[in-house]
Order: sequence, then structure tokens, then C-alpha cells
Amino acid sequence: MMVKVKFEAGGIGTPHSHPHTQVTYIESGVFETTIGDKTSILRTGDGFFVPPDVVHGVVCHEAGLLIDCFAPYREDFVALP
Repeated sequence: MMVKVKFEAGGIGTPHSHPHTQVTYIESGVFETTIGDKTSILRTGDGFFVPPDVVHGVVCHEAGLLIDCFAPYREDFVALP
């Protein structure tokens, strides 16, 4: 499943973990990403991988968009009828 997430400068993706594999592409903006104990500054065109159950989060330094891909899909993101 793919999810597009918009961040304003100063926005925070609170550190969390989940049992899903995650791959994220930075469509635009500048983000400080923390995955486990590693922190990096990533920009438009960069991407990152998060293994299942690893704590991760972001801080947005320049407004932008992230495209998150999850496997398996996130049931908590899907509204079922």
C-alpha cells in the first residue's frame, strides 16, 4: 500500500514502530529521519527503508511530501465498510 503524507516545516512524525516493512520516497522537502539509532538529513529524491518493528520518525525542516510504501498493507490506515 502507498500513502502520501504532507508535512509543513516543523512538523513531526512521532517516533513509532509497526510490524510492516516500510520504504519511503521523499517527493519534496527536507527531513531529519531517525531509524533505530541512526539520524540523517534527507532531501527531495532521497529515500529510506524501515525494517519491521524498528522505531523511526521524522522532523520536517522544509515543507514537503513523503510517499510511504508498506507491506503488508496497514489495516489501521484503511476504512472498511
